[in-house]
Amino acid sequence: MNRLQQLFQNKKKDILSIYYTAGYPNLNDTLQIAEALEKAGADFLEIGFPYSDPVADGPIIQASSKQSLDQGMTLQILFSQLKDLRKTVTIPILLMGYVNPVLQFGVENFCKACAEIGIDGCIIPDLPMYEYEELYHSCFEEHGVSNIFLVTPQTSEERIRKIDGLSNAFIYLLSSAATTGKNLDVSANARTYFARIKAMDLKNPLMIGFGISDKQTFDAANEYASGAIIGSAFVKCLANGDVEKNVKTFMKEFRN
Repeated sequence: MNRLQQLFQNKKKDILSIYYTAGYPNLNDTLQIAEALEKAGADFLEIGFPYSDPVADGPIIQASSKQSLDQGMTLQILFSQLKDLRKTVTIPILLMGYVNPVLQFGVENFCKACAEIGIDGCIIPDLPMYEYEELYHSCFEEHGVSNIFLVTPQTSEERIRKIDGLSNAFIYLLSSAATTGKNLDVSANARTYFARIKAMDLKNPLMIGFGISDKQTFDAANEYASGAIIGSAFVKCLANGDVEKNVKTFMKEFRN
């Protein structure tokens, strides 16, 4: 059982995950931000490895990815930055990004590097489910890396149940099919969608993402899931000033 699985076994509600882009705002900020977020009360982290064509990301994360790439960030550099991660950070860590850099790095090499460093899972939105199941599932399992699948309002019940069967940590429930950075939709339609998924009684817990930006939207997500994931709002707060100060200021709203 990895750290991520242990977290969901021990905590059922109010789980807060924070996403940020590796190598942003400065190339060597990656580990410092992780340490600061754990101290401030984050339950687990998603560290994004940037890609030149981030189709699911909104303008804030796109801009952070471009800046990170311009500063020289690569998967190889990211793994190097995180080599001593587990000396100072104890909460679960996921890597999030697109499949192209993973394929270039080599899936076996990627999973092995994750295991050696202490990465608990990954989110690769554009990795087709059938490819994961047929080609990579055993590799991820062998190295103890949980692969997280995304569900949107358009995802069929058949596919959701298939995802549930292939998952061993949590399911990432997108608040909408839009890009990141949009405000959480808490309309009647959205609530019907959240309630429908909750009523399916899946074996894996749910985390809601895309549009979680403050305590109000975080609390709304918690009505239907084990917790929520904040990305764009946090990345935006990192743009200026001292990293430690920005993290503390941002997290105060969620963790008093």
